[in-house]
Amino acid sequence: MKSRKLTDSFNYAIRGLLHCLRTQRNMRIHFVVAALVLLLAILTKVSALETVVLLLCIGAVIMAEMINTAIETAVDLAHSSYHPLAAIAKDVSAGAVLVASVLSAVVGCIIFYDDLRNITFTVTNKVKHMPIHITIISLIVVTIAVIAGKAWSRKGTFLRGGMPSGHSALAMSLLTSIVFLSEGAAVPFLAAVLVLMVMHSRLEAGVHTLWEIIVGALLGFFLTVLIFQMAV
Repeated sequence: MKSRKLTDSFNYAIRGLLHCLRTQRNMRIHFVVAALVLLLAILTKVSALETVVLLLCIGAVIMAEMINTAIETAVDLAHSSYHPLAAIAKDVSAGAVLVASVLSAVVGCIIFYDDLRNITFTVTNKVKHMPIHITIISLIVVTIAVIAGKAWSRKGTFLRGGMPSGHSALAMSLLTSIVFLSEGAAVPFLAAVLVLMVMHSRLEAGVHTLWEIIVGALLGFFLTVLIFQMAV
């Protein structure tokens, strides 16, 4: 009987985790980022201690998101209409997730800094003097990938709505090319600001969800990096 109750407890816990994954967009983003971080940890061969620190950070963010979801659900159950105290409870729990996420990102940057700096320095030195047509090829490939993605998802047009965001993908592809080809930091910085403005405008206008914008940006970034790497 005790074994059955223990099994039920595990089932309830797993059901709660799956509920968060199915219903909470941010939780799905956390899991994708966690997978990318662990993949990067394998590729850069971080130490056992650094791996433990990364796992603790990932666990802290996921737990904070689950607690936030539980608080929001309980508040909605207690108050079906708007109440200022209910809003404060939700804001504070969301703030806890933000703190955990930001601190985890800082820890990740510290752990991966040396490896990423060496990789970036090597790649950047190789591609700075590459011909401009590589950028054009990158934009064309990203455009094709966006069209294929929207055809697969059957949502939106090329420049409006659907998965992934075409504006975000092309803007990030262009920004990545600028970072590779520019000699100084001023132009890439200004380009990054413009890219963020483009992404924010798509989100603010309700044309794309945050997830569609993130996927588009990642698509543009990774495809452009891949093309530049192949051309080196």
